Formats: sequence, C-alpha cells, structure tokens
Amino acid sequence: MSVNRELFDHVMVPNYSPSAVIPVRGQGSRVWDQNENELIDFAGGIAVSCLGHCHPNLVNALKTQGEKIWHLSNVMTNEPALRLAKKLVDNTFAEKVYFANSGAESNEAALKLARRWALDNYGAQKSQIIAFKQGFHGRTFFTVTVGGQAAYSDGFGPKPGDVVHAEYNDLESVKALINDNTCAVVMEPLQGEGGIVSPTDEFATGVRELCDQHNALLIYDEVQTGVGRTGDLYAYQGLNVTPDILTTAKALGGGFPIGAMLTTTDIAKHLKIGTHGSTYGGNPLACAVAEAAFDTVNDKAVLDGVKHREQLLKSGLNTINEKYNVFTQIRGKGLLIGAVLNDAYQGRAKEFLNAAMDQGLMSLVAGASIIRFTPSLVIPEEDIAEGLARFERAVANVVNG
Repeated sequence: MSVNRELFDHVMVPNYSPSAVIPVRGQGSRVWDQNENELIDFAGGIAVSCLGHCHPNLVNALKTQGEKIWHLSNVMTNEPALRLAKKLVDNTFAEKVYFANSGAESNEAALKLARRWALDNYGAQKSQIIAFKQGFHGRTFFTVTVGGQAAYSDGFGPKPGDVVHAEYNDLESVKALINDNTCAVVMEPLQGEGGIVSPTDEFATGVRELCDQHNALLIYDEVQTGVGRTGDLYAYQGLNVTPDILTTAKALGGGFPIGAMLTTTDIAKHLKIGTHGSTYGGNPLACAVAEAAFDTVNDKAVLDGVKHREQLLKSGLNTINEKYNVFTQIRGKGLLIGAVLNDAYQGRAKEFLNAAMDQGLMSLVAGASIIRFTPSLVIPEEDIAEGLARFERAVANVVNG
C-alpha cells in the first residue's frame, strides 16, 4: 500500500488539512519524514511532546508496562494509575485525581463536577459558568461552548446554557457578570489558542477573590500550561493563586494520550459512584508513560532549564525582528511563546508557518496573526540555535516575497 498525503483525502474525514510532510521517526527535537528530510521541532505536537521524541524514559516505561497489563477498565484500579495519582497529589494543591484521555475530557469532568457541587450545596439556580473570550477548553460540545470562540461552537444546534464570557485581563468585565448564581469561573493561567496572553497578577488574584466572594469555584485549565511548560510544574504555582479544580493533559503523557482533573476531597465527593466515568481513563499504559514523563519533568534542573531556554528563544526571535521588523511583541512564558505579527503582516501567520516548514522547522500558529512555539522542555541549545537560523531564513523569504 502506498501511504502518502493523497491517501488522507481518500480515507479521512476532511476536518483537518495536514501538511504534505509525513514524519516517520523522531529523536529528541529532530524529526525525519518519508524522504529522510530532517526537521527541527519547535511545535512539540502542540505542547504535548514535553521531552521530545522517543525519550528513553518514556520508551522504557511503555515497553515495561506493555509486557505487564494494558487495560482493565475502572471496574478495577491499577498500580500505574495509583502511583501517578499519588505523585500529582503530593506535588500540587490537590487531594483527589480523576483520569481521562484528553484535555477536553478533563475539562468536561471539571465542568460537570462544578455544576454538581453547586447543585448539591446551593440548589439548581447556581449553574452559571463564566469563561473568557478567546479561551479554548476542548472540542466536546460543552467545552467548546465554554471556550470563548464562537467559530468553534456555532453550527451544531442549541448550545449548553448558562455560559457567559468575560474579557481576559479585565477584572471589571468579570465583576459585571459574576453573582451568587455563578458556580464556576474557568480560565487558562495563560491563554494558549487565544493568542499566548499572560494574566496580570492583579487579574489572577482578583478573579480568585471574586470567586471566594460569590462561593464559586475557580477552575484552571492547565491542559497546555501544565507539566513544566511555563517553567513551573503547573502555572498556578508561578501566579501564587490556588484554584479549586485544575485540568491537565497534553504534556502529562509526553505524547501518550492521557488527561486528569485534580481537586480537593471536599469538592471531589460530589462525583459519587455513577455520576461520571471513562472506559479508558486511568489506562495502565497511559499512566505508566505519564508517570515517567512526570518524574522526568518534575526536577529542578529541568524546570530551571525551561526558563533558560525561554530566554534563548525570546532573545533569538527579538534579534530576528530587529533585522526584519515583522513582530510587535514576543510574549508568553517558559516554552509557550508567541510572536505577534505587526500591522503589515496581519493575518499571515500561516505563511510564516509554511515558510518555516520549507526551511525544515516545525512551528505553530495561535490565530491568524501569531506564530506559536512550544518545543520540548529539554530541547538542546544547539537545536534552538539551528531552529532559529531556519526560522530567520523563513522570515526573510516571506518579507522578500
């Protein structure tokens, strides 16, 4: 069978439009396609491949668990799930963990828990969920409705109700919406898909205080920011704000699908037996790989290294911008970085992405006017330098036509 990009159009639902390049193997922060062309990976599978490709710790965990037990369902528990849950609890504010398969499922569980907590404690009227414009929380119908981008939720019929959206980094807009019937405020501690937007300290603490005043839960969606991405194990730890519920996925498995919802014992008790579930959640293979990823990332040298690499990448991007004047700002935290295109290049982020691919660099976009970089947390410095050199050539090609 000939496996190529054309086969995609014949056999796959057309909701994606993938590149013509088909990677077949990877090592660290380098990838090779079907024709043995080498690419440097500044995309990380959208902040997923936190340790790059084929990291030996993850490969060994998968091989070892693969020879033990693969699946049980939640009729029984398993050792990898319990070990991983204990480590998540020991290293965060949380006391209880629920495992899922993705960020969307983790957020779905968080939203259902918040609604059930409010119903049990205050009554059916306390159901309002406040989220933020340009937010992103997944693609289930509930999570995509909570996400603040109507383009993703329109066109599928009636949406789940009692969901409203405030302006990110605008505390007054939250004050205008929140009331005693608000059950939860859902926010990313750094907006990813919405443009790599960091919260101000005043905004982050102000939202926490408003939730406390109105007996509402604060849910942090750390699907993209979690597991070392910002230089802290979880981004809330760098904001000095503690949420009531936290969701994590993407980097949690280092490339193996897994997600989790973390919360306190008092809140968790409202998901009684039968109220929620997942066939694959807590799968032994996924949890074994995630445990290895978590152990590797949860190391001071690795987390400090993220902050060091942040400075290397931002400095390199600023140097490129001094030559070509295409960005208004290089923003973000850790290795979740956005290069914001100026007025002359508005709406052309995809051109830069394609030009970078032509030069052998994998990158991302966050909207039409922001180029996003989410490389491995342990990307070698020489790969950063080479990746920046390739990106500079791409920028030059776009600028010079």
